[in-house]
Amino acid sequence: MTPQTYTFQDDGTFPNSRLPLILYRGALPADAGAIEQVFARNRWGNSWRDGIYDYHHFHTIAHEVLGVARGEVQVALGGPAGKVLTLRAGDVVVIPAGVAHCNQGDSGDLLVVGAYPGGSEYDTCRGNPADYDRVRQNIAQVPIPDADPVGGVEGPLRRLWR
Repeated sequence: MTPQTYTFQDDGTFPNSRLPLILYRGALPADAGAIEQVFARNRWGNSWRDGIYDYHHFHTIAHEVLGVARGEVQVALGGPAGKVLTLRAGDVVVIPAGVAHCNQGDSGDLLVVGAYPGGSEYDTCRGNPADYDRVRQNIAQVPIPDADPVGGVEGPLRRLWR
């Protein structure tokens, strides 16, 4: 399966990343348990089931994967000046540390499974100017994962994020 990729520039509020966001369309079954199993098998853990916050936010100490288990959502990526994509059940998006994301509207029955490489902890930042230097330093220290959350060690993540 060939993923789509998107890169978002630092806009002075949301740092985004030099690493591309990776989007797999229809990559996994529309089933939360099955998505969790694939992520766990590929060493992405500390998973949760919920929706996506309806405000622009990003993570500075971990990359994040989101698998849509049910419903549909319009997600703003890269901050207010970024791009809005529609994600549907079975889609998976790998979001590099620093890339802003925000729920811009969903089908009402949305269920997303999130996870982090190696089961790492994560933080949530909202683009506070006072935190800008610290978050940039944190993001620069986040390692590239050992495996793609969908394709494992043979998946394209490490090649795309070199």
